[in-house]
Amino acid sequence: MAVLNPPAPRPLTPVSRVLRLCLHALLLGLLALAAGRAVADSAPGAGWVVAVCVLLAAVYAAGVRAPSVHRSPRAAAVWLAALAAVWAALLVVSPDGLWIAFPLYFLELHLLPLRWGVTAVVVTACAAIGGFLGHSGAVNPGAFLGPLLGGAVAVATVLGYQALYRESERRRELIEELIATRAELAAAERGAGIMAERERLAREIHDTLAQGLSSIQLLLRAAERALSEGSAAVPAAAEDGAEVSGGQSAALAHIARAREAAQENLAEARRFVRALTPPDLEHGSLAAALERLCAGAPGPRVRFSLSGSPRELPTPYEVALLRIAQSALANVVRHARADRAEITLTFMDASVTLDIVDDGQGFDPSSAASASGDGGFGLPAMRSRAETLGGLFTVESDPGQGTAVAVTLPLPLEASR
Repeated sequence: MAVLNPPAPRPLTPVSRVLRLCLHALLLGLLALAAGRAVADSAPGAGWVVAVCVLLAAVYAAGVRAPSVHRSPRAAAVWLAALAAVWAALLVVSPDGLWIAFPLYFLELHLLPLRWGVTAVVVTACAAIGGFLGHSGAVNPGAFLGPLLGGAVAVATVLGYQALYRESERRRELIEELIATRAELAAAERGAGIMAERERLAREIHDTLAQGLSSIQLLLRAAERALSEGSAAVPAAAEDGAEVSGGQSAALAHIARAREAAQENLAEARRFVRALTPPDLEHGSLAAALERLCAGAPGPRVRFSLSGSPRELPTPYEVALLRIAQSALANVVRHARADRAEITLTFMDASVTLDIVDDGQGFDPSSAASASGDGGFGLPAMRSRAETLGGLFTVESDPGQGTAVAVTLPLPLEASR
């Protein structure tokens, strides 16, 4: 029985168990003392004293073992009333029954609501005082101070314990909330990590594999046209093998470039899955990678220019600028219908700028999603790459006026020196 615990579904703590055992020991010890003194002093009615002490111990033990006393306030009140009735009989037959008031104080305060518990303590103290006065026949301050001080100490002890218990419960709930919040944060971080990795893979696929496959498609179409033109020329110039051979040579050249693009895309796929540096940057500078990109672009003539004093950039900067250039140039090849394009890499004191300009048909940037034909993922991906590094991404275009894409990244302190 958790007589020293507020009702709670949780198991008793070691401190609660010790307090409960102390209360049991106190009450049974006081009953044994009262019965022992009555027998030792051969007091009149000693048999009655022993009988009432045994009855009180039995009633107490029955309540301790009754589950309903712990769950039902009504059952607890009935049990306390039975204890009080037997205790009143003990007060009548023995002055030592006075000391049983102290364990009764704790029982009443813990099993009854606070208001009724304090009332019961006052009634119990008055009964103890009355029992003492009835046996001694003399009025002295100790007869009043003892029970009253005992009741006050019991009330203060129980209220203090309950305050500590409530504080402990608040801390326990706070700890549980913190643990739950930490678990939620960990789950959110895992989710954010998954989303970031998905976004990285989506950008890499768009800027590498998708663009490479588009280049392969364009090259294969060119090879198909060259073969078709060569086949059409056979009836008209059956004796001219050079023209047919020329068409085949052009087709073979396109196919060779398509094979190279496929090999490069395979290398890109193996590297971006492992989050490694792109192959174009592994054995050269960013400027050299951009120059090779311009030289290998199918379709319009693309020129690369370098401005300012080149310096080594952190790998994330080089990867972002190269991917943006690849994506922007792929848009030029696929959508712009341009004759010329230019990529410019400019190093300044505190920033690096990449410009991609073409003389194509242009578009309305506000409707980039419909203009791109691929759901508009290219421009958002480029903008995301730039903003991730604290950069600025801009697009300037009008229908029939060409397009200019610019990205400016602030240089880290070590790179700007």
